[in-house]
Amino acid sequence: MNIFRLSGDMTHLASVLVLLLKIHTIKSCAGISLKTQELYALVFATRYLDIFTDYISFYNTIMKLIFLGSSFSIVWYMRRHKIVRRSYDRDQDTFRHYFLVLPCLFFALVINEKFTFKEVMWTFSLYLEAVAILPQLVLLQRTRNIDNLTGQYVFLLGAYRALYILNWIYRYFTEPHYVHWIPWIAGLVQTLLYADFFYYYFHSWKNNKKLQLPA
Repeated sequence: MNIFRLSGDMTHLASVLVLLLKIHTIKSCAGISLKTQELYALVFATRYLDIFTDYISFYNTIMKLIFLGSSFSIVWYMRRHKIVRRSYDRDQDTFRHYFLVLPCLFFALVINEKFTFKEVMWTFSLYLEAVAILPQLVLLQRTRNIDNLTGQYVFLLGAYRALYILNWIYRYFTEPHYVHWIPWIAGLVQTLLYADFFYYYFHSWKNNKKLQLPA
């Protein structure tokens, strides 16, 4: 554990809390892509298959439970809650997210560190997380006007992975033989997908204007 890893985890947790705050207090999921939330639920379900078999630490287990529980609860709220689901814009959230799942599974079967079920699923979750934000970014471009909580949620998601890249760089220089190309490349791709959003987010913050993305 180092400051970059801890900051990344806390930023990731903050992104989830911001989204849950929006859903619970405003009773709205406007501007949030259900497709992205379903992909994240699949990411955590396949990544944390070891949650009841491999104990690493209390902190690690708690974080796994939080991300698993929150991801599925968000999907449930957007699909089933009688008030929240009314604000879901299904006409705009039309990205065919299942087209992302099969290629990620294929690459996980072909490119992995060890060909076992749990390792392939863990690798699959890395590839899928790298592109899971795409439906959300497409939805934001279509709706253009983005409320503060949605903007903060997406920003924190991107910042979490950027902090993890700093964590990997730190560990590379401080730990012998620390080389993991698969999470590094997947994390870099994931961060680059946020580049355009980051630009407009900081531009709106600098000029004290409402966040808007170009169509």
